[in-house]
Amino acid sequence: MDPTYKCLEFSVDDHGIARVHLNRPDLHNRFDEPLHSEFAALLLHVWGRTDIRVMIISAEGRSFSAGGDMEMMLRQNGDKGMRDRIAWEAKMVFEVLTGLSFPVVAAVQGAAIGLGATIATLCDIVVAWEDAKIADPHVQLGLVAGDGGIISWSQSIGLNRAKRYLFTGERITGRKAYELGLVTDLVDTPEAARPEAERIAALIAALPRSGVEGTKKAFARLTQHLAGPVFELGLAYEMEAMGGTEVREAVEGLLRKAK
Repeated sequence: MDPTYKCLEFSVDDHGIARVHLNRPDLHNRFDEPLHSEFAALLLHVWGRTDIRVMIISAEGRSFSAGGDMEMMLRQNGDKGMRDRIAWEAKMVFEVLTGLSFPVVAAVQGAAIGLGATIATLCDIVVAWEDAKIADPHVQLGLVAGDGGIISWSQSIGLNRAKRYLFTGERITGRKAYELGLVTDLVDTPEAARPEAERIAALIAALPRSGVEGTKKAFARLTQHLAGPVFELGLAYEMEAMGGTEVREAVEGLLRKAK
């Protein structure tokens, strides 16, 4: 029996389609401590499963994910033990999501920001609403884009364009992301993202397993090759920055503005 989760829904049907659905729309599916831990645990749960042929990641509400939680960042700022734990979870998310033996399809019906954008763009296929906002604004908080964004953006749109958007944190629309190559499939409405992801997943699930899995493993090797000298260094830089004064001041300023 599959475990139950508080921050997301998980199921696998008889066709081998696994579904991960972030279900806290009131919090814009932000990756606070509970969701960050649950998502890492879920990926470890599906690692090596032979009954899954393809997986869909989707979300409830207006946002795919608003990214990291500001209060959580403040707690990390003053707690190295917490930073170490979060870094380990981030490493698991990256390594498992990019190393799974089956394809992963993201259904981006709304804003995908920060870690939300990283998770979406680390998927093999990205279906997005044309007006969804996509951004990795780590640098705007004094952070390093070390949780995987450097890899996913560089692999999708090229090194120079990845630098352009990760050095500024500027938001782009789903349509712009599609034109750049960050998004693979575009839909006209938020409601159409999940059905289109389901359609693509069904196509994949109906194909012979050996061809799909072998192709996925070969693609995964490309990502691992790109990530090899970069990911752990970037993540270490991010955690170092997370404990600094610039991050604390930036986050405290945003929280004051929000209140």
